[in-house]
Amino acid sequence: MQESAPVPVPDAKSSQEPADRPRSVSIWDVAKVAGVSHQTVSRVVNGNPKVRQSTRDRVLQVIEEMGYKPNRLARALAGGPVRSVTVLTSDTTLYGASLALRGIEEAARAADFTVAISVLDEDAAESPNEVASRPARPGEPVLVIAFNAPGARAWQTLSAEFPAAAVVERPEEGRGDDRPVAWIDDRSAAAQATRYLLGLGHRTVHYMAIPSSTTRIGQRACGWREALADAGRPVPEPVEGGWSPRSGYLAARALVADPEVTALLCGNDDLALGVLRAAREAGRDVPGDLSVMGFDDVPHAAFAHPALTTVRLDFDGLGRGAFGMLHRLLDPQNAPAPALWAEPELIVRDSTGPAPGRTG
Repeated sequence: MQESAPVPVPDAKSSQEPADRPRSVSIWDVAKVAGVSHQTVSRVVNGNPKVRQSTRDRVLQVIEEMGYKPNRLARALAGGPVRSVTVLTSDTTLYGASLALRGIEEAARAADFTVAISVLDEDAAESPNEVASRPARPGEPVLVIAFNAPGARAWQTLSAEFPAAAVVERPEEGRGDDRPVAWIDDRSAAAQATRYLLGLGHRTVHYMAIPSSTTRIGQRACGWREALADAGRPVPEPVEGGWSPRSGYLAARALVADPEVTALLCGNDDLALGVLRAAREAGRDVPGDLSVMGFDDVPHAAFAHPALTTVRLDFDGLGRGAFGMLHRLLDPQNAPAPALWAEPELIVRDSTGPAPGRTG
């Protein structure tokens, strides 16, 4: 093997640059020292299996000795592939989807992937060919954010032959393929939140639902219902809320006017903010007359009045884990193990308290 040596700087450049300014090591420098073509270096950097092991070992040793740091531009100039992934999502403004997208981008950037975003139409039922045409480059791997109906439809429509992974509300039973999915068990988290409210002495807990991507009743609603049934408590009909504070406010006005309603779990924090306003207008004290609980722990939940009790979900970590699953699918030999995300956490603040007539 050829010994590594300092990389000479051409005379033409040395007359223009200060002598003490180090020059970045290029892919051509590595190729020259390793005695191979720059295309071979690119193949090694990108994990291409069509390189002899002895050559791969020699190139990797030279890369380490010279401190070469591959980048996307170097790959493109060397004729190698620029690795990229397209994220399919219908709404980048929803809190969970936006944080999952941020986690995907952070993990992809760390692995030297670029990220493209393709926004799905809210009401369109796209064909398999239309969904497959969404990636920025033909055949490019895809990550689907399938928290709501458009994303779930895209994930269901995408051919099983496509390199893809998804973040989902809950894994779909009987799908029949082994493509990776990342999800948070918010069904169990909702059951835990309901048990917490029952533990404060409330006879039952009402629920305001967000739309579900999987079933008529979402996973959070399922967890709430199961906890009430297990405790032998009445199970009220859930109230359809939507996503926004306004929809929560409108849906809550009739509910909070009923003094028999003393505890309300909301499918997200924005709905809960609308409930707080409706409660004030109805003359209901929170938490003295009515306990209100949200879900997700959005940044402004701690600054509501009163500060909102909620369930914290690690959407950032979920996005990083989903990309890690896709990376491992694309490169099972070299990709690191997917990152794990945190379990849901109950965050108790000021908007929940003992049921009326109880002091603790």
